[in-house]
Amino acid sequence: MQPSSTSFSSLLSHLQSNFPELTFKPGKKFSFRPPKTIFFNNTATKSHFTTAESDHLTLLLLHELAHALCRHRTFRTHLERVKLESEAWSKTKELCQTYQIPFDADFAEAELDTYRNWLHSKSRCKTCGLTCFQTPDGKYHCPSCEL
Repeated sequence: MQPSSTSFSSLLSHLQSNFPELTFKPGKKFSFRPPKTIFFNNTATKSHFTTAESDHLTLLLLHELAHALCRHRTFRTHLERVKLESEAWSKTKELCQTYQIPFDADFAEAELDTYRNWLHSKSRCKTCGLTCFQTPDGKYHCPSCEL
């Protein structure tokens, strides 16, 4: 079933109908809480957004749905988190085709950039500034300072 309109409220209604196993709840921000809860910004259903803002809100909702459909649960390393985000944006693009919603690749890349920048910041050695590597236990190690 495809929505007759790409408005956020219309899409939300269709998603609730198409994915009854998932719970969609208003919240402070868009997020997926495994195993089956998707939170959306509780102001997203208001009508005061510009068309571009409204389109981005629908993308964010589809992105969180993508996490659920990809069965994302947890991550061990920060790099793994970036990988999950990238995978979810790829699935978001597929969902946009299904629901006939324009996919804004620039917006998706900007969202991914926030994680890339975060990863870069987290992985810099505080002593020498080189990029560290993270082991599965979550600890960062500097290839220069730890020699």
